[in-house]
Amino acid sequence: MSNFITQDFEPSSASAWKQKIQYDLKGADYNKTLLTETNEGITIKPFYHLDTFEKLTIPVSKEDFKICQKISITSEKQANKIAIDAIERGANALKFVAKKPFISNELFSNLLNKNIEFHFQFEFLSEDFINKLSVLLKNETVFYNIDCIGNLAKSGNWYKSLKEDFKIIENIIQNNPTTFILSVDVNLYQNSGANTVQQVAYALAHANEYLTRYGKNIASKIQFNFAIGSNYFFEIAKIRAFKYVYNLILSKYNTSANAQIYTEPSLRNKTLYDYNVNLLRTTTENMSAILSGANTISSSAYDSVFSNSNEFGERIARNQLLILKEESYFKNAQHIATNSYYIEAITKQIAEKALAIFKEIEKSGGFLTQLKEGTIQRKIAENATKEQTQFDNGDLILLGTNKYPNEQDKMKHSLQINPFVEFNPKKTLITPIIPKRLAEKLEQKQLKNEA
Repeated sequence: MSNFITQDFEPSSASAWKQKIQYDLKGADYNKTLLTETNEGITIKPFYHLDTFEKLTIPVSKEDFKICQKISITSEKQANKIAIDAIERGANALKFVAKKPFISNELFSNLLNKNIEFHFQFEFLSEDFINKLSVLLKNETVFYNIDCIGNLAKSGNWYKSLKEDFKIIENIIQNNPTTFILSVDVNLYQNSGANTVQQVAYALAHANEYLTRYGKNIASKIQFNFAIGSNYFFEIAKIRAFKYVYNLILSKYNTSANAQIYTEPSLRNKTLYDYNVNLLRTTTENMSAILSGANTISSSAYDSVFSNSNEFGERIARNQLLILKEESYFKNAQHIATNSYYIEAITKQIAEKALAIFKEIEKSGGFLTQLKEGTIQRKIAENATKEQTQFDNGDLILLGTNKYPNEQDKMKHSLQINPFVEFNPKKTLITPIIPKRLAEKLEQKQLKNEA
């Protein structure tokens, strides 16, 4: 078959393809009819060809992705029980979410020295606690995910103060020079409405604040936490573009790194009504994450919008990744997107536009300056408003919500947690960036109208 194709079909150039398309359009304008411009200003063409193909050099991990289980610590004993069960059922990474310091021995019982990745999400900053924890986990692969800038962006305040936060982190880095101490929380920007280009640009500028303060040696010790949306190919290109431009910036520091990427599905497109569709959304989002070259992936439960964490929901989320990895040929699939004309073309456009925004941010004083001035918040809000208008008009579709909704669906008595954005009015140094789902206004109206 391969000989038949190569011998009997003449190769066609990009110009020949375009000429044929224009002929078949029968006078219709090619640019107006077949070129699509996205919210990011990226142009999608009807075809991509070797003649115009430009390959970017993007670092690819040699190891397969890790399957991560996210666990909130309310009780160390209970968290440990959930963790052990998750590992026994296929997870090989754990992410513990803690609102306050904890006594660590019971949490890690029967978990150490088992080649497990440990990730943390702390809602506090304590040098003494981290130092004690690092002693216990000195032989483990650990990602502490300390991000004082991310905390400022999300809450509007530092943990303590700018000077004290950065000093505490500096001390922790000095005590743990080979460990992943820092993170950049890009989730926040995506879930609040930033478009793909903005997410990459803000991730770069956010990270550059840490590089400026702590030097090039921390470049390979930052974990980047991305939320993955449902624009399948764009989400693959987003992570690839970030990896590419990150190394362009690091070249100015005379270093390079294969950025460590942790992903989880976006919150922004998840829905309260017809919530089983969330399973389909998270599946394609996890697929994008794998093909983009993410190192660690945590799925989210289909009912997480309205329900407390539960064994069934978490098991289904974990099994999504296990099925993709072990039964759907996505094991070691991080190379598959390489050399795709379409994905490479989108990657290049995202990279170029993100780099331009990054340069503007740096010229204006850097990411922290723009956060304090409210510029980052305003830019995200502008795109969020555009997306919300598209959703409200039906141009941006969430099936089962603003397209083919089930009018008989009742959710009022199923709510275990508040599914809507919560405002906690308090004095803040800057305007916080608040995540918000697209469907919230529509869902509130439907809840109100339930019999």
